[in-house]
Amino acid sequence: MLVDGAQAIQHGHVDVTDMDCDFYVFSGHKVYGPNGIGVLYGKEKWLEELPPYQGGGDMVDNVTFEKTTYNVLPYQFEAGTTNYVGAIGLKTALDYVSEIGIDKIAGYEKSLLHYATEKLSSINGLKIYGTAENKISIITFLLEQIHPYDAGMILDKMGIALRTGTHCNQPVMDYYGVEGTMRASMVFYNLKEEVDKLYDGY
Repeated sequence: MLVDGAQAIQHGHVDVTDMDCDFYVFSGHKVYGPNGIGVLYGKEKWLEELPPYQGGGDMVDNVTFEKTTYNVLPYQFEAGTTNYVGAIGLKTALDYVSEIGIDKIAGYEKSLLHYATEKLSSINGLKIYGTAENKISIITFLLEQIHPYDAGMILDKMGIALRTGTHCNQPVMDYYGVEGTMRASMVFYNLKEEVDKLYDGY
C-alpha cells in the first residue's frame, strides 16, 4: 500500500509505523520547501525487491559486460548527482514546521476551518462539498447558478486566490455530477481577516 501524503504532511502528525503502510510519499513544495524534491519512505523488504528505475553514478556496485550489481539501499535508487540544494531547502522547511510545532499548526488550522465553514455556510446558494469531521483546512464549494471558473476569475480580480476546476479528481466530480468546484485552502499563515474578505467577495 502506497499512501500519498502530500496533502497531510504539513497539517498533522504522520506515523508510518502506526499506519503500517508499505510506502509513504510527499513532495517538498507541499510542506513549504522547494520544488523538484520529495520524500519516499518504503519498507526495506519491498525496496530490496524493487529494481532500480534509472541508471547513473552511485547506484551501481559493479559493472561488467556480463552483469551489473547494484549498490545498497538507498543508493540504488539515487542515480546521478543528488539534488543537494533541494535536500537542504526541504530540511530547512521541515525544521521550520517543527519549530512552530505541528500540534500548534493543526490546532490553529482547525479553528480557521471552523470559522470559515460557519461564515461560508451562511451564504445563500453556496454548497460545501466534503464535511468530514477530521478533514484538513480546505473548503471545496460551488455557488448556485455561477460557474466556478467565472466566480474564480472575479474573486481573483478582488485579490482572493482560490483553486478552480476538477483538482485532479475528475472521477469524484463525475460522482457528484459537477464540472468543477472552487477550493479555498487555508494554512497556518492565513488569517480570519482573509476569510472575511472571501466572505465579503460574495
